[in-house]
Order: sequence, then structure tokens, then C-alpha cells
Amino acid sequence: MTVRLSVKVVPGSSRSMVAGWLADALKVRVSAPPERGKANAAVESLLAEALGLARDCVRVVAGHGSPRKIVEIDGLSEAEVHRRLAKDAPPTS
Repeated sequence: MTVRLSVKVVPGSSRSMVAGWLADALKVRVSAPPERGKANAAVESLLAEALGLARDCVRVVAGHGSPRKIVEIDGLSEAEVHRRLAKDAPPTS
């Protein structure tokens, strides 16, 4: 089973973290710079860790040069992805 997730990435942040949901997109901050695929690799690693999956189960499949990306996640249902990411995101006020 594969889930596609819309992600808004903020590269060059002071620390890497799942920042929370913005409407239908997940906001993710990564410390890696947006050059030579470093930020994309950091997004894949961060989401894999947050979801408790192996690194190769998470892939950026669209938006490689854009802050808005589509990420594919293998091995979890959409509901499970949302549940696992909700617990890692800081509370929004």
C-alpha cells in the first residue's frame, strides 16, 4: 500500500522537524540547504524516522526543485500516516 502526501518544505531551518499540518499539506522544516538534493534527502529521512519506517519506504516523487513536494510512503495506510505524524507535530496555537 502506498500513500501520497503533499509536503511544504522549509529548507535551511535551524533544526529539522515536522512542524504540523497546513490545510492538506504537511509542513516540514529541514536544516539541509536546498542544493543538489540535500533538502529532499533530509525530508525523506525525517519523515521515515517520524513514521517509524525504513528510509527507502519514503520518496520525494514530485517537486524536487520546489518547496511543495509530493512524497510517497510505502507500508502504511493514509490514516496511520496521519496518526503517526500527528503525535510528532508540536501543538499549534
